[in-house]
Amino acid sequence: MRDIIREIGDKVLEGQGVRREEILLLLEAKGPDIMDLAAMANRIRERFNGNRIDLCSLLNAKSGRCSEDCAFCAQSGHYRTEASVYPLLEADQMVEAAEEAEKRGTARFCLITSGREVTDREFETILSALGRIRRETSLSLDCSMGSLSRERAEALRGVGVTRYNHNVETAESHFSKICTTHSFKDRVRTIEILKEQGFSICCGGIIGLGESPEQRLEFAFSLRELGIDCIPFNILNPRPGTPLEKARPVPPMEIIKTIALFRMILPKGTIKIAGGREANLRDLQSLALLAGANGLIVGNYLTTPGRSTEDDLTMITDLGFHSEREPAGL
Repeated sequence: MRDIIREIGDKVLEGQGVRREEILLLLEAKGPDIMDLAAMANRIRERFNGNRIDLCSLLNAKSGRCSEDCAFCAQSGHYRTEASVYPLLEADQMVEAAEEAEKRGTARFCLITSGREVTDREFETILSALGRIRRETSLSLDCSMGSLSRERAEALRGVGVTRYNHNVETAESHFSKICTTHSFKDRVRTIEILKEQGFSICCGGIIGLGESPEQRLEFAFSLRELGIDCIPFNILNPRPGTPLEKARPVPPMEIIKTIALFRMILPKGTIKIAGGREANLRDLQSLALLAGANGLIVGNYLTTPGRSTEDDLTMITDLGFHSEREPAGL
């Protein structure tokens, strides 16, 4: 296995893309082989991305009562959960949250709303808030507001949004098992609109949804085919009241192996470890950054708390990395 890891890893380091049948061999990595795989993925991360860690803060600007039936989501109106339900925040509240994120040291701020799309009135409030955040902070701006028309995409670009999040969540072959109210192809159509408008695309999903290890690789190759350059990597933290509330957790070292394989498939992308890392990786969170990841969602997530940004910044420094806003060499 060590020779196979070295052979495939060297191919990636030379700038060649790996084939599915090659990566499938690496699913057999176990025990010490996973650490060899992580070390190779770490070399690939350093070769193509350096030692900078991209930090992003989220704001759940409108929560709950979503019309979609995603089986993992506590905000779905189809399930009875303990998730908070509230209408769109006021523009002042969004700006205040962005300013706090900047003070904590994050470089990007992502404004997220529940539901397939927002109303025209809500969209105007969001545009107002984003325009102020762009003028009053140095943050790079992301949004995630479900499906998006070309007209709305143009409007977001006009107020300074450079990246849009629209996760495909899982492998296409597994998608219908976690959502029936929209399809994998629906997600892809929105991504195509966003790419036409010149957005950087933030698109990832969740492992631990009942998919097979092979389907995780299918998911990663789909992201490569879509040309995604920012990949939020979530690990299911089951929410009471959802269909997946009793899902079996993915073992921590299996998560580390999967991160390393994603890096081999997506050598130049930002692989951003997101929701579920605290609950599933626990003391192994730093190992995720030594297995090829080069980004973190910091602070709280949409319906679950994260750990303190200070702890994440300490972890980054201890590993010899630099957060996106720090000058190299400090």
